[in-house]
Amino acid sequence: MTEESGTAHTLLVVEDDVTINQALADRLVADGFEVVSAFDGPGAITAFEEHEPDLVLLDVMLPGFDGLEVCRRIQAQRPVPVLMLTAKVDETDVLVGLGVGADDYVAKPFRMREVVARVRALLRRVERAKELAVAQQPPLTVRDLVLHRATRRVQVDGTEVHLTPLEFDLLAMLAEQPGTVHSREALMTEVWGWADARGTRTLDSHVKSLRAKVGANRLRTVHGVGYALEN
Repeated sequence: MTEESGTAHTLLVVEDDVTINQALADRLVADGFEVVSAFDGPGAITAFEEHEPDLVLLDVMLPGFDGLEVCRRIQAQRPVPVLMLTAKVDETDVLVGLGVGADDYVAKPFRMREVVARVRALLRRVERAKELAVAQQPPLTVRDLVLHRATRRVQVDGTEVHLTPLEFDLLAMLAEQPGTVHSREALMTEVWGWADARGTRTLDSHVKSLRAKVGANRLRTVHGVGYALEN
């Protein structure tokens, strides 16, 4: 469902704090989205199956079972962008979230306009992925790393590795110009759709996750500038 076609995207907000849940719902509705709310793990799964949302905003700490388990279960049913809402800003917690299929995270306390911006950026990424699939773009190859843009599959030395949608987009941007250093601001703007100094932690977490999946020596850090994919 797209806003351009006159049909609002449906979002599922999973947050056990009633006040925060309602505040998110009110703001998202005001911005033109349809919103379904859930307040615990089991309720989130039921709402996901019944309403088939286009995106899920998901708190980490939930009654029943936590947001990481919710993320695992919904991604096993149907790929969908997930924005984690977390009070845990430790990098390990973030990487675990990304590892179960979350696309991005925002730390509490958050600004409503930042949440809306990230939601829109994730939805734009989904639309862009569909456009690239239709265009049937050829694979990107950097040494033994191959990115199939049409199917969004990645192979390292002939072995397929699983990347989250944002990890794929980040790697694809770097692979389009191997050896070129991309600034943090450029990467955030192109991949996430917005640039904010507070977003650099999100970028760093995704880079660390990518290194674990495709090889640490492939991604070069240029301190104070950004990142490059070695060619």
